[in-house]
Amino acid sequence: MSQGHTPGQPPNGEPAGRPTERQIREELDRVLASHEFRTSKRSQDFLRYVTENTLEGHADQLKERTIGIEVFGRSTSYEPSDDATVRVKAGEVRKRLGIYYSGEGARDPVRIELPSGTYVPEFRNLKQEPPAVVPIRPSPTPRPAFTWTHAAVVAVLLAIGVAVAWIASRPSVTPLDEFWAPVFQGSAPVFICAAYVPVYGFDRDVNGPAPTRPEDFVLLTDQFVGGGDLVATSRLSAMFSRMKRPYRLKVGNEVSFSDLRSSPSVLVGYSYTRWKEISSQMRYFIEVAHDFTGITDNGKRTEWAIPNLPRDRRTNEDYAIVTRVFHPDTHAMLVEIAGITQYGTDAAGDLVTNPDLMTEALHDAPAGWQKRNLQLVLHVKVISGAPSSPKVVGRNFW
Repeated sequence: MSQGHTPGQPPNGEPAGRPTERQIREELDRVLASHEFRTSKRSQDFLRYVTENTLEGHADQLKERTIGIEVFGRSTSYEPSDDATVRVKAGEVRKRLGIYYSGEGARDPVRIELPSGTYVPEFRNLKQEPPAVVPIRPSPTPRPAFTWTHAAVVAVLLAIGVAVAWIASRPSVTPLDEFWAPVFQGSAPVFICAAYVPVYGFDRDVNGPAPTRPEDFVLLTDQFVGGGDLVATSRLSAMFSRMKRPYRLKVGNEVSFSDLRSSPSVLVGYSYTRWKEISSQMRYFIEVAHDFTGITDNGKRTEWAIPNLPRDRRTNEDYAIVTRVFHPDTHAMLVEIAGITQYGTDAAGDLVTNPDLMTEALHDAPAGWQKRNLQLVLHVKVISGAPSSPKVVGRNFW
């Protein structure tokens, strides 16, 4: 544990212009308590972790994989190339620090910075230079009193100051906000629709002596919803509530075509559900057949597939499609979230409700994407039965 000096500095004193460890910790407390960081626990955890490890002399251990495991709870098999959470969060922390120091923290004596391309923070001591003493010489002639010109200048400067403070304090618009903006136009509530998953029930005593017959299985079409579908629906409901957006939750056969025509809708469900009838005309589509389970591109099968998907649908990877489109049949905004299995739907639901993941997914999207239809193809690794953060492998904007 460090004994009160910043790593890389001699223990018997601080170089001129460098803050002490105590000053850095005090500044960290101020930053974490600020509006920019109070609203994001993950940003707080990230900045606290990299700062503490740097102060304790462990800056060389601040690698993407280590941060992913220690801060974001990723498993020991976590691969940064398949999960951009750490890179995305580092970019967000840099942005939040910039906003803080341009407003509330502009006069702080110490600054914490996270240079681009590294996870090791830097600390600067901002010296407050005393104002220069200028001798006052008597003027040979009396100066005119305060004039209307002076008043106008003061008013303009005051207005500029108020405008700058307002811009600095208002919340920034994220790609997640821009993704949902077309859906939230108008006052109609958004339908969140989860589809039933057809399941066969075994209608006899499993321990009975008689052999199993086909007629012993009963198709249940309106009893069950996929686990990943349920998680995605829960995330959407929570996000809409936080954003104070009206919504109505509908399950299975409650959803009619007239519903989809009367209001923007979010359709949640993996490939075995009824939403495939609506998305079959899109460029990217999930096909489930006896010889292929994967994504098609304009009807052609792609490499985005799960070969030999087991009958219990437990898999170590999945693919999903996120679609946002003004649908020509319903004449309303439509968002569809669908995985080949429930793992993909779960991960896609995480993407469309997580500002960090959406920023990463659309960081190099073409200009004007906010007002265009779009489809994203996602690849998801499944670890110990839980999906990791999705990676975008295909995109289409039109």
